[in-house]
Order: sequence, then C-alpha cells, then structure tokens
Amino acid sequence: MSPESVLVELLGRVGAQNGAAILISDHELNGWPAEAVKAMTNSGLMKKARPATSVACPGCERECIMPVHVLTNPGNDPRAFIVCDKRSDINRVPVPAGDLAQWQVSAESIAAVVANLLDLHRSGTGDTDAARWEVGLLKGKKHASHVVLTTEGALTLNLAGHSIELTEVLTLEGNNFKVDKRRLTRLVDQPVAGAGDTESATQRRERLKRRVDELKAKGVKAFLKTVAEEEGISVTRVKQLLQEETEPKKPSLGW
Repeated sequence: MSPESVLVELLGRVGAQNGAAILISDHELNGWPAEAVKAMTNSGLMKKARPATSVACPGCERECIMPVHVLTNPGNDPRAFIVCDKRSDINRVPVPAGDLAQWQVSAESIAAVVANLLDLHRSGTGDTDAARWEVGLLKGKKHASHVVLTTEGALTLNLAGHSIELTEVLTLEGNNFKVDKRRLTRLVDQPVAGAGDTESATQRRERLKRRVDELKAKGVKAFLKTVAEEEGISVTRVKQLLQEETEPKKPSLGW
C-alpha cells in the first residue's frame, strides 16, 4: 500500500463510522508504509488508545475472538492471557503485550490536523452526536467562511455553501500531509448564494460560549475581542450571539 492509499482507506473507515473513533492494531500498522505511520503519529491524527480487551486467540487455528484477562503483580510485568472455553485440551493461552497495543483515529483528530495545515484556530471541539466538527474560519481575498467537517457517507468539508470530500483536498506525500488551501480559498471567495454554514443558531451560541469559557479559564482578559477576531465579526455581534435565546412566540389573540 502507498501512503496515499492508506490515507484514503483510513478516511473512508472514519466516515463510515460517522466520525466516531476507529481502532487500529499494531499488527495492522506493521503492514502500512513506515512514512505513513510516522506522519499520522507525529501530526496527532493517530493517537495511542487503551489496550485491546479482546483479540483473536493465538491458541489454535480457529482464532476465536476472546476476552483478554490481565494479571498485575507489584514488581512484575502484567501478564495477559485468554481462557479457552472451546476446547478441553487448551486452558490458558498467553497473549503477548504487543498484541494488545492499538491506536485510534477519529473525525476530531482529523479536524485538528486540517486546522493545523490551514493555520486556523479551532474554537472548541466538535460535536460527535451531530457529526459536525468545526475546523476554523478561513479567510479568502474577498470573503471569509467557517470550515466545518461533516460525515455524509464520507468525510466532507463544508464552506461558503460548498461541500467537498476531504480526500479531494487532503493528501499524504511521503511523511507529510498537505491540504489544497488554494482550492479551498477559491471556494470561500465564490460563496453559494443563499447557502452557507450549516451550523444552527443554537449550535453556534453553544460553541461560542465554550470558547469564551476556555479563554476565561486561561486568564485572557480580552476574551470577547479574541472571539470576535476569530469569528470575523464585531464584539457587539459576539455579545448579541451569546445572549440570543430562542423565545417561544406569543400566541396570536386573533382579534
């Protein structure tokens, strides 16, 4: 497999899971190009996950998927094993620790990598339940637009009313990721009339609140000004967005 084909397959698997984290074993990684693995771990796209709690049993040719038990004793390395309940001539089957190591990739980690490549600031994390991950505000020569990663059968970037599959603009060459920023900027400067960011008013308000809380926690005094610059709007508009609540309409008296 080439690094590029590994990336395409990986993005496809995450998209098929609606952006939820997928797990990759060390055994699978051993079949990938070393430069692809290096690029994914160095960039943060792929992160270490908890050890597997079940594996294919190495005790016989059946390779049943079985739960793993781990014994821990002070002063000794943990020992992992499987208890076979399929055959009478097999009991405990030792499992090498390396067989439990695994990694994870999610839409959240992918959005962070894309934001870094575009040199954008992410205001908060994504919303896995809504299958929506904010990448950042991309500025063109004439316009600016929020870039949002969504899953529509495939991982897709949405900006200025346009939708483009991530595999069309994110590539892996050797051990470096590249994003076609020029193409995305052209889309920003050619917004689709009547379309735009699919973020609802409530989602935007909650995202801005999280960003304000994050800045306050860091001790940033000019937190409203910082958010306004990140969003490309005025401080007054930020205040309005934070205060806006959806109030139920009063019923008409019919007079």
